[in-house]
Amino acid sequence: MTIFLVFAGLILLLLTGMPIFAALGLTATVILILFEGKISPVADTVYAHLDKPILMTIPLFVFMAQIMIKAKVIDDLYDMAHTVVGHIRGGLGVATVMSCTIFAAISGSSVATALSIGSSAIPQMKRFGFPERDALGVIAAGGTLGILIPPSGPMILYAIVSEVSIGALFLAGIIPGVLLALIFSAYCVIRATQNPDFKSPDWAGWPRIASAVRKSIWAVMAPPVVMGGIYLGIFTASEAAAIGSLYALFVAVVIYRNLGIRDLWDCTYQTMRTSMMVFMIIAGAAMFGHAITIIRLPNGVAEAVAAMGLGPLEFILMVMAMIFVMGMFFESIAIILITTPILLPTMVALDVDLVWYGVLLMINLELAMITPPVGMNLFVIKGITNAPLSDVVRGAAPYVVLMVFGLALMILVPGLATWLPYSAGFGR
Repeated sequence: MTIFLVFAGLILLLLTGMPIFAALGLTATVILILFEGKISPVADTVYAHLDKPILMTIPLFVFMAQIMIKAKVIDDLYDMAHTVVGHIRGGLGVATVMSCTIFAAISGSSVATALSIGSSAIPQMKRFGFPERDALGVIAAGGTLGILIPPSGPMILYAIVSEVSIGALFLAGIIPGVLLALIFSAYCVIRATQNPDFKSPDWAGWPRIASAVRKSIWAVMAPPVVMGGIYLGIFTASEAAAIGSLYALFVAVVIYRNLGIRDLWDCTYQTMRTSMMVFMIIAGAAMFGHAITIIRLPNGVAEAVAAMGLGPLEFILMVMAMIFVMGMFFESIAIILITTPILLPTMVALDVDLVWYGVLLMINLELAMITPPVGMNLFVIKGITNAPLSDVVRGAAPYVVLMVFGLALMILVPGLATWLPYSAGFGR
């Protein structure tokens, strides 16, 4: 009964449109007053959660993404992908997925990826007769890769709440992210082969391909610079974020030479706003986690699972189904911060690999980005194209099936997520 009341109260607050941090904090305050009669311990709890050096990764990665967007590396990135693979059957879709994959590794945001790549790709796809519904779908789905491919903002939040190594999670997201991109690309090629309406531009030729690759090389090199250092043990996740920010500044100021003082101010301002929003959410999550621990809610879930006799696989399947339904109505950040503190003790008791679960969670949150009624990427694509929302939803529908297939593959073959971080020396 307690579990139901806590969830019902929190969900009701979120459905009213209340900000996530306020809903979490208010729910925690009510619980503490009812069960403890005081809220004084909350200050120490919030301070302990915010007094972590790893939180520096959030503003630094956000700053890196803002700089790269302001430097307009997106145009060169899409032009390179379009030039290299655009001539094959379905190549425009493949080029879009390729651009989304690379930019996701720069921005760490699904919405930013869909918005930035969509603005460049959709006009080109329409120009060459790519069916509009298919174009809308591939952008919406490709944008979701920003949640899974590092440096992912939601992945950082999950790492903070679960106290899992951010470096391990970043590396764990690489193979699944690339695998999903390949699945999306294969679908684009198959779909184009079966549909005579799909057209492709002529082959650009080696000189133009070489020129496009040379122009985009600085954007393409950003992910290896950041993730390569983590994998090789050269620097930590926090240091990688700092290196990434310096690299972005170097590219914008020295290579592209299009970042003015006003642009730098805008990047810094947007970084501050985004980071403060995330930190307030973390503070609210800290309060909520403390409150549910006081009423032993996580222990109650663990005891209920034990009484049901569920094994690790059955528990994971049940949780994935629950999160899929939640994803239709709530933002990814809310899902992470509501479910993780409650489910964590049960996962530890069942010996569930938290790095593996983190990857499964991110794929499920990707699904949330393109499933109505609250799929953020659906509304982003509608906003930049003025296309009917129903067309965007229909275009994204096949990719929902493909993501469910990818999620099932990760559940059945955990090594796809865990091999890279554990081979790099991150233990469980």
